[in-house]
Amino acid sequence: MNILLTNDDGIHAPGLHALHHELQQAGNVQVVAPLAEQSGVGLTVTYLHPLLVHEEFRDGAHFGWAVAGSPADCVKLGMLEYCRERPDIVVSGINAGANAGINVLYSGTVAAAIEGAFYGVTSIAVSLAEESPSGYARAARIVVPLIQQILDCEPPDGSLWNINIPPVEDSPPRGVKMVSLGVRRHLDIMEKRTDPRGRVYFWSGLDPLENHHMEPETDIKELSDGFVTVTPLHFDLTSTQLLKEFRDCEFTLSD
Repeated sequence: MNILLTNDDGIHAPGLHALHHELQQAGNVQVVAPLAEQSGVGLTVTYLHPLLVHEEFRDGAHFGWAVAGSPADCVKLGMLEYCRERPDIVVSGINAGANAGINVLYSGTVAAAIEGAFYGVTSIAVSLAEESPSGYARAARIVVPLIQQILDCEPPDGSLWNINIPPVEDSPPRGVKMVSLGVRRHLDIMEKRTDPRGRVYFWSGLDPLENHHMEPETDIKELSDGFVTVTPLHFDLTSTQLLKEFRDCEFTLSD
């Protein structure tokens, strides 16, 4: 199996290295990841200036390609330039912190998987709801067999999956649940501060899980309860219900 591995935390992030270690047992892994952290950039792509890339080595051997760009840029380059054979799967992660609920719309981790799905390749985003270095290795050991189980179910080409893992440093997950996104947020934060020179600036809230409504059978709720969550996604933003309801409306143009 040929695997394209990327992330949004950067090519030196411990989550990527832990996942790389485990994925090597499943197939041939090509790493194409951002040179620097790209959290929260969503589906940003670079087109106003050139993309610079350099080769990364570990212990004297090729490790991957570091891209001075976004996660989506990395997947484009991986698909079009650096993967010798077309990947069978794109994996993005392991992200430092959960990507659940509406946070998937901001996430660079999920955006990389979306870009892979654009190319018709099954793509999976993986996030860990903690940032403890010791948690990544355990999370990688948990998620790689789960990825294989998804593939064993023979999902259609270009399918898109979002996996979130609860904190694992102190105890293992309670299980795995297939759930929908929890899209209702009841609290958002924009903290206003003043610097020593009297200038006003703002810190956007980090939007932790507790800032969302805990609706049953959603990723927000089940992740908070200690379960690994698996959510199938799609990038067609069409509201099919409204399209159907308004299809017979006769909209007109006036001069």
